[in-house]
Amino acid sequence: MSRGADPRTRLLLLLGLLAGPGYVVVSLTQALTREGFDLTRHAWSLLANGDLGWIQMTNLIITGLLVIAGALGLRRRLRPGIGSTWPPRLLAGYGLSMIAAGIFRADPALGFPAGTPADTGTMSWHGLLHFGAGAIGFGCLVAACLGLARRFAADRRRGWAVLSRTTGVLFLAGFVAMAAGGGRVAANLAFTAAMLLAWAWLSSTMWHHRSSTTH
Repeated sequence: MSRGADPRTRLLLLLGLLAGPGYVVVSLTQALTREGFDLTRHAWSLLANGDLGWIQMTNLIITGLLVIAGALGLRRRLRPGIGSTWPPRLLAGYGLSMIAAGIFRADPALGFPAGTPADTGTMSWHGLLHFGAGAIGFGCLVAACLGLARRFAADRRRGWAVLSRTTGVLFLAGFVAMAAGGGRVAANLAFTAAMLLAWAWLSSTMWHHRSSTTH
C-alpha cells in the first residue's frame, strides 16, 4: 500500500484540507453579523475582541490544530525526497502560530469593537505577541509554499509548482501591504485576497496528495 492510500495519512490530509474552509466560513459569518465590523477595513483577527471574541479565538486554535494535522499527513506522504522535511515542518509552524494568535488576541483597533477609538496608539503585551506570532507564522507559510514548489517541480508537476510559488509571493506581498497599510482599504483587501488564495492553495495541496497514490 502506498503512503497516499494509508488511511491514517489520508485522515490527516483531510483534516488539513478542512482547515481553510472552516476558518473562512466561521470568520466570514462573524464578519457579516457582528456590529461594527467592516470587511474593507478590519482584519479578521480583530474578531477575537468583544463579548463574542471567544468564537474567533477558538476558530484560530482549532484551525491551527487542523493545519498541524495536515502537515503531519504531508510529511508521511512526501517522504523520502525533496521537500519531505522542511515544508511540513514550516506548515506545522504556521499551525502553531495560529494557536498562539488565538491565545494572545489582537488589540481592538480602527473602531472595532464598537466604541473603540479609531487610533488607539498603543499596543498591549498580548497584542504584541499576537502580531509576532502572525509574522512568524506567515513567514513559515511563505517558505512552505516555496519549498513545496521545489517538490512539485522535482515531480514534474509544473502547474502545481507555479501555483505554489505564486501563492507564496502574493501572500508575502499581501502581508507586507497590510502591515504597512495602517488600516487602508486597499491594503486590507489585498491581504484578505492573499489569505483566501493561501487557504485555497493549502486545501488543494492537501487534496492533491490525498487523492494521489504515487509519488
